[in-house]
Amino acid sequence: MPGVRLDGLNKRFGSVAALRDLSLDIRDGELLALLGPSGCGKTTLLRCVAGLSRPDSGVIRLGDRDVTDQPPRTRDVGMVFQGYALFPTMTAAENVGFPLESRGWSGQRRRERITEMLMLVGLEHAALRYPHQLSGGQQQRVALARALAARPNVLLLDEPLSALDALTRTTLRDEIRRIQLKVGMTAIYVTHDQAEALAVADRVGVMDQGRLIEVGAPADVYRRPSQRFTAAFLGGRTMLELVVDAGSRVAWGDAFSIAAPYPPGTRVVAAITPESVRLNPADGIAGRVVLASFRGSTIRLQIETDLGEIAADVAADSAGAYPAGAAVRVSVAMEAVQVFLADGT
Repeated sequence: MPGVRLDGLNKRFGSVAALRDLSLDIRDGELLALLGPSGCGKTTLLRCVAGLSRPDSGVIRLGDRDVTDQPPRTRDVGMVFQGYALFPTMTAAENVGFPLESRGWSGQRRRERITEMLMLVGLEHAALRYPHQLSGGQQQRVALARALAARPNVLLLDEPLSALDALTRTTLRDEIRRIQLKVGMTAIYVTHDQAEALAVADRVGVMDQGRLIEVGAPADVYRRPSQRFTAAFLGGRTMLELVVDAGSRVAWGDAFSIAAPYPPGTRVVAAITPESVRLNPADGIAGRVVLASFRGSTIRLQIETDLGEIAADVAADSAGAYPAGAAVRVSVAMEAVQVFLADGT
């Protein structure tokens, strides 16, 4: 199956630049998740690949084919929409079979493929049910089966889980990844959910204001982002505005001090993940817990100090030691601190 190559895509809607000189290579069989704030251009990019929207300039290639000017029906692309887009008067089986019928598949061949697809998504028992008789998660599975039915070269998923409850979202997220790996299909997965993107993807692309900011393996993008925007957007980091001191170091009281790649007097931002914050060390700076929020296996603490506020994650079973108002001391694992220019990257 082919990969996807995007070269210099630009797209405007009036005065709004939805895509700005965007180039990206997606490898054959890879699942790339596109992550970014609302309005950053993720869905516009997906619609351009699908042929539902045409870029103002640039080239879209599926494998070795230039499909920039081709209509959607010739692109061999399957798409799963945020709102499912199932036909309400068709059963689950009929919805799955619709793209096959429109492509002229014979009756027997079509029936066999419908059964195969419903089994793949675990809904063979619901073949004769209509969309209103299915749960949200089941409807999304039917939409996925329909997108895969005609064996497209590329699968596009536009925030496919955003309308589901948390448990169903997690279960179906893993199911989509399992199915994508099983069929070996190239896929682009658009989402605004960080955990979702990091969990399903081979690589994550981060977008902002129509631009692709950076692309990398999920662990790399999360732990060592190369751009200030990504550091601020991912991981709930505390972003501390500091100045490089006369010794060419960046320090936050006694909490940390690291060598800076910039000259003394440079204004910088130090990015700190909540899990890199240490509480009650021998050194550090004094603080007070102002908020504790339960997050399952961890508790997110907001800690106020004389030098500013910082977020820290602690194990949920130790939460009793850190009620609101508790006095603590704070330090930061120095190897986890990243420094960016305050007015750039």
